[in-house]
Amino acid sequence: MTDDRNASEQDCWNERVERFQQSLQQYYFNEETGIMDQWYPREYNRQGDNFYYWWQAHVIDVLIDAYERTDNREYASKVENLSRSLRACNGGTFIHNYYDDMEWTALALLRAYKATGNEAYKRDVLELWADITTAWNEHCGGGMAWKKDQLDYKNTPANAPAAILAARLYGILHEEEYLEWAIRIYDWNKENLVDPATGFVWDGMNRLGDGLIDYDWEFTYCQGVFLGAGLELYRVTGEGKYAEDAKRTAEACISRLCNPATLMLPDEGIDDTGLFKGILIRYFVQLYRQFPDSAKVREVILVNARRFWEQGLNKKVVLCGSSWEKEPEFPVQLSVQLSGLMLLEGAAAVAGGHP
Repeated sequence: MTDDRNASEQDCWNERVERFQQSLQQYYFNEETGIMDQWYPREYNRQGDNFYYWWQAHVIDVLIDAYERTDNREYASKVENLSRSLRACNGGTFIHNYYDDMEWTALALLRAYKATGNEAYKRDVLELWADITTAWNEHCGGGMAWKKDQLDYKNTPANAPAAILAARLYGILHEEEYLEWAIRIYDWNKENLVDPATGFVWDGMNRLGDGLIDYDWEFTYCQGVFLGAGLELYRVTGEGKYAEDAKRTAEACISRLCNPATLMLPDEGIDDTGLFKGILIRYFVQLYRQFPDSAKVREVILVNARRFWEQGLNKKVVLCGSSWEKEPEFPVQLSVQLSGLMLLEGAAAVAGGHP
């Protein structure tokens, strides 16, 4: 009976997330640019709006989620077309001023390579990686810079995804250089931006050139990417310390950022921060898949998904806001919509009760 109930719940989440995938295409895809618009309704998109390159990387990621879940080749075709258009919109290259943006693109394209076997994606990833390695410098004792015109600002968003990427490249190519990079970057991140007492991850240091850590910047996705780096290093090395780091950070995240009464994650607003919760959920799912005894992590995913579906969604158009506890106000930004989609993909992934 329990297995039947779990299967039924998983079918339910699969149906819901498929509706959400379709709404992303219907309301955000721009036929002229070949990538997603920033806003829905479309009239809120204005000429000269900031081009959020890294958001499109997460569009590729959620399309890969759908392809892996359904084995529907239409999603693979969408990935190919969108990646080609993203390159065009970025001036005919994936190279960018922001190191973390390139890391997100490389991570998405590497997943596309693993899912489809298309060698072109791997070539793009290796080109990006070569440029990403130029982020490392000795300001703040090492670490990856956030962007090319601010090389002395180091943060978790530029370091933890780079460690994930390097570890995954090692897992595919088996070249020691990538593992060495992954460990070096991870160690710097842990030594400088992780609370040794709790495992909670701080965002960055020396943002204002004063050498200080932004202790008051408490973001969900910093927790997600650091624990994700730990999971990848555990996967390729088998060393338990990385798994323990990941679990510890997850516990600190739940304790510090979830509502203690409801386990709901916070409203982090729009623009870039609109993506943060979805990124955390992605790495929570990976933690649960690797360690099925992580019951609390699964509970957080499903509690948030259930509340989101019941209260945080406009079901007529299948759009969401930055809060997962109340219906959205229009216009709805792409970053926010992507977070909601990642939550539903996460629920579909864990609802069956086993990886």
